[in-house]
Amino acid sequence: MAIGYEPAHIPIGAAGIPATTLVFEEQRIHAIERAETAINVFETSARNSGLHYNCRTISAIPVEALAIASAAARLHDLTIALQPDFEGSTFDNDLSRELLFESGGPVLFMPYTFRGPFSPRRIGICWDGSRLASRALRDAMPLIEKAEALTVITIDDSGAIPDGVRPEQLVRHLALKDLTAELVRFPSARSEIQPTILSVAADRRLDLLVMGGYGHSRLQERLLGGVTRDMLHCMTVPTMMSH
Repeated sequence: MAIGYEPAHIPIGAAGIPATTLVFEEQRIHAIERAETAINVFETSARNSGLHYNCRTISAIPVEALAIASAAARLHDLTIALQPDFEGSTFDNDLSRELLFESGGPVLFMPYTFRGPFSPRRIGICWDGSRLASRALRDAMPLIEKAEALTVITIDDSGAIPDGVRPEQLVRHLALKDLTAELVRFPSARSEIQPTILSVAADRRLDLLVMGGYGHSRLQERLLGGVTRDMLHCMTVPTMMSH
């Protein structure tokens, strides 16, 4: 899906001027052209890779675009989005984060530095025993079941994870599915969680991280959970998040 964003507001002083309608129509046409250009780039790569795919180009104001994209995502198993660029101020950056909270399914964030084919043979599962971590685990299971190596990454804090969903129990749960996982613990200092996860990913040469996406919708509360926000800021490995 490619989106051409239309202006949402009429400039002050332009309301009531007959030419305003023509200006807005011209901007809508340019928005569609930009979206179609992006689709053409994707289609060239998709054809060369032999993928089966469908494309959709839409033109809308940002709020409407979010509603359209979120609704479309709800009938698909996975949404793939580029890592947000926090240095930029575009609605594309907001949209990819909002899809995490509005799509009702997992979002695979691809780092903008990522190159080469995506082949998740070595997967890291970030586990804190929470509902969101469990949701991410279930959403990623089709990929986890095909992985060659699994690593459960967890905080070394006995009080942080409820009994019944301890990391050791997750390892045993995976073993029931004939899946072998290595357990890696790290200290519980919150400021070190994101860099430590990425350090483990680098040491184990992980192809994919799986984690719960914490926080609330940015448009609703302007807040993302700390670890989620930090991961999106400094992502080095494709990361599947569920909320």
